[in-house]
Amino acid sequence: MERAIKLKVRKELDGRQQFNVIKLKGSLISKGYTEIIHILDQDDEYHINSFETAVESRNEVKDFIVDFILNQNLTDAVTVFK
Repeated sequence: MERAIKLKVRKELDGRQQFNVIKLKGSLISKGYTEIIHILDQDDEYHINSFETAVESRNEVKDFIVDFILNQNLTDAVTVFK
């Protein structure tokens, strides 16, 4: 099944980055954007986190994620694609 939104997350994170990535995922769930986030290894450097969300919410969710990444200085740790 193709996931609606995918995040490329660097495996090597410092403590602050780890906390903020967990906070991002928790926010996605608590805001009701998704119920579960799937995590797969891409390679030695990255995980792919993917989840489904309502079609009408996809742009809102992507905007939320991009804003979160920018506000928490995660641009070198997390990338949104798809």
